[in-house]
Amino acid sequence: MATIKDIAALAGVSSATVSRVLNYDSELSVGHETKKKIFEIAEELNYTKHKKNQNKTNLKILLVQWYNEAEELEDLYYLSIRLGIEKKAQELGIELVKQPVKKMVEKRVDGILALGKFDQKQVEHLSDMTNNLLFVDFDAFDLGYNSLVVDFFQSVSLVINYFLEQQHEKIGILTGKEFTRDSQEPIEDKRFTIFHTELSKLGLYNKEYVVRAEFSVESGYQMMKKFLAEKKADLPTAFFASNDALAIGALKAIQEFGYQVPQDISVIGFNDISVVKYVSPALSTVKVHTEWMGELALETISSFIQEKAPVPRNYGWNGINYKGINKSHKYCALVDIFELSVNGILIKKLSIWR
Repeated sequence: MATIKDIAALAGVSSATVSRVLNYDSELSVGHETKKKIFEIAEELNYTKHKKNQNKTNLKILLVQWYNEAEELEDLYYLSIRLGIEKKAQELGIELVKQPVKKMVEKRVDGILALGKFDQKQVEHLSDMTNNLLFVDFDAFDLGYNSLVVDFFQSVSLVINYFLEQQHEKIGILTGKEFTRDSQEPIEDKRFTIFHTELSKLGLYNKEYVVRAEFSVESGYQMMKKFLAEKKADLPTAFFASNDALAIGALKAIQEFGYQVPQDISVIGFNDISVVKYVSPALSTVKVHTEWMGELALETISSFIQEKAPVPRNYGWNGINYKGINKSHKYCALVDIFELSVNGILIKKLSIWR
């Protein structure tokens, strides 16, 4: 694992600055570019797969992002996917043009990667630009478009089973709120949907243990503080957070209220972004191989360009492989692999062939 000293040396700042940035210290006064540099270095050092550049192709791919740079730093999930896309483009010699969705300008490109969440009007606009279109982390399959999405079911089930093994019955969730950019349509947090369904089957779901926040450290912190102040008694003994940013914020709030993690309240996040290794205590989290997801996205759109599929494909990302499904058949085998790390130590790896 890269140390804070390693990151500081590459970023040209002090170890103390790196530590405070990675711990989302709200009192630290440091510029946006410095933060961006530190987070990107941390992610790149966490991303160990490197290949030699291959021969340059003539392909030009447009990467449309729904997150801007500031939002990426609040939730490193999309930053990590983007880095995977950029690295694979460099390896394959593909020209990658990046644009935010709000400032999208039509360009002549061979294909489009749309990273994030989009409303129907945006989807239609993107499809008008090219037939070679792949949505990443957005399920547009029912609208007739190719999609690469995370398969949440096995990973959320892994968390629930771990909590049950630890004798937890009062299990809460810190779920994320988000909306499409232009139309402000609410977006379903599928982790919550699965959590709700599975705990209800066990008779353990309690709506009083549901905390909703935006996908950021600060929102996770504020909403968990509000929850703890209002509940005071009859608290959950375990919380699942829909992403690591929420979990980091919740961790801070729980500690400020004098509770110990995990002795009093266990917390498990989702994604395993690079910074979880540097918070105290080390955050328990489910690892999703987001850099590989970015790699797969670039490889998949390249294959679309070279060999057009007769029907849309829906790729359920499971951390190491993928599946493609159309309405009549499975495209290929699926291996579900998710890793659960507790306090920085890998304790479970789920592997299921389908």
